Amino acid sequence: MAKGRTCVYFCQNCGYESGKWLGQCPGCREWNTFVEEFVDKRSVGKGKQSGNEHAQTVPLSAIEMTQDKRVSTNIAELDRVLGGGIVQGSLVLVGGDPGIGKSTLLLQVCQNLSKQKVKVLYISGEESLQQIKIRAERIGTFEDSLSLLCETNLDTIQKVIDREKPQIVVIDSIQTMYNENVASAPGSVSQVRESTGTLMQIAKGSGISIFIVGHVTKEGVVAGPRVLEHMVDTVLYFEGDRHAAYRILRGVKNRFGSTNEIGVFEMRQNGLVEVENPSEFMLSGKPEGASGSVVACSMEGTRPILLEVQALVCHTNFGIPRRTAAGTDFNRVNLLMAVLEKRLGLQLGNCDAYINIAGGIRMNEPAIDLGIVLSIISSYKEKPIDEKTICFGEVGLSGEVRAVSMAEQRVLEAKKLGFDTCILPEVCRENIKGISGIKLVGVRTVKDAMDCIMR
Repeated sequence: MAKGRTCVYFCQNCGYESGKWLGQCPGCREWNTFVEEFVDKRSVGKGKQSGNEHAQTVPLSAIEMTQDKRVSTNIAELDRVLGGGIVQGSLVLVGGDPGIGKSTLLLQVCQNLSKQKVKVLYISGEESLQQIKIRAERIGTFEDSLSLLCETNLDTIQKVIDREKPQIVVIDSIQTMYNENVASAPGSVSQVRESTGTLMQIAKGSGISIFIVGHVTKEGVVAGPRVLEHMVDTVLYFEGDRHAAYRILRGVKNRFGSTNEIGVFEMRQNGLVEVENPSEFMLSGKPEGASGSVVACSMEGTRPILLEVQALVCHTNFGIPRRTAAGTDFNRVNLLMAVLEKRLGLQLGNCDAYINIAGGIRMNEPAIDLGIVLSIISSYKEKPIDEKTICFGEVGLSGEVRAVSMAEQRVLEAKKLGFDTCILPEVCRENIKGISGIKLVGVRTVKDAMDCIMR
């Protein structure tokens, strides 16, 4: 081992540092996440001596409020997730599975910004200039305000940024960047953390908005320590099967806007195209007259999303029934089935149950509880639910149907898409007034809900 270097173990999940290998991380309690890295103690000690002796404190009352300067990407779905556009000096992390469309989306952002004469610098550590050119020709035409750079050395990148002075910078990807002051290899915990810290200083010090592309692990989190997510201002995740047509961009963290918004895109030959009405897109292909299918409504930020909940209940041929949930929480499904057995007397203990949120989207909001319950009852009783009926509501352990937020927006979305009956909690129905053209059926318990669909 070289003189002045020491061996340190880092947790790949949370970034916890230890002098020896541990089977379980004391920080995040995950198993087998420690990796060995070498740290240069001389560079660490040198950094501790630096500092500003003349730093001044500022009273809170002396700080003036200023509106965040935002630049529109001309992609409405992305602007919605970002909170209205790109904030000057922000650091945005974009994560997702390989091939899902992260680089394509950011290249489209660069295209729109270049048309607004915004100076953009696209830095790639994975692809050559020719590979980027091939993707760019498929997307469309670009203006000369977009510059490309293939580089992985952060010192060189910082010098180019200081010389070119762009307004927007895209780093694709953070796992390929390396800092010469860090002894470990590119993509390691130390390199990813230090590289992100350097980019954060550039963004905050120069007022440059920086987008960082991050790879994800098999668990679906950004590769490297979770501290990476804490350092940036905004964390966006691409969801969906890369072999499917649609993509969902979800905001996990946002210091400049809501963290509950999603953007829906469709992958086409010329890149990602916005889906202006996700509810209509999710309900396309819904079967007619089939039992075990019902439309529920979930809220993603300020947007109501209508989705199809499917259930298949059949007698099991084994001693232990099989339960499967796709697109929703498995334990929540088991809980709701226990409520149906206890409160309605349904004999589900000897039945297999398969629950699916059609379209591949994942929803965990409690408001879809009523949709899961009604789909299970419909499949068990072999009773189709009317195609023009929609439902939403949270179900408690006593079988009560509890109120959910933004009920009026959900009903208006259902009415806009042509539904004529809405099954909702009685408390919500009493608070909704002035909406005509759709029948509101209030229920207090799952027994009332079952009576509504069995008529």
